[in-house]
Amino acid sequence: MFGSIGFSEIMVLFVIALLIFGPRKLPEIARSVGQAMREFKKAGEEVTRSLEEPVDDLRDRIQQTIDFDEERRWRS
Repeated sequence: MFGSIGFSEIMVLFVIALLIFGPRKLPEIARSVGQAMREFKKAGEEVTRSLEEPVDDLRDRIQQTIDFDEERRWRS
């Protein structure tokens, strides 16, 4: 889940964060980080979608051209 970070490293980071920010502030920080990650993922998906749509349209046009050419060859 976290790549090469093990459970013990995660626990050390959690304890350090708990000492620095305190038990009251830590849930707010975690919530904010979660929302930021969600927004980042959503923006990434939108960029991917906006790039895929023109490629799909171009692929459809190419396929229509190929189909048209094959149909014309059969008629000749």
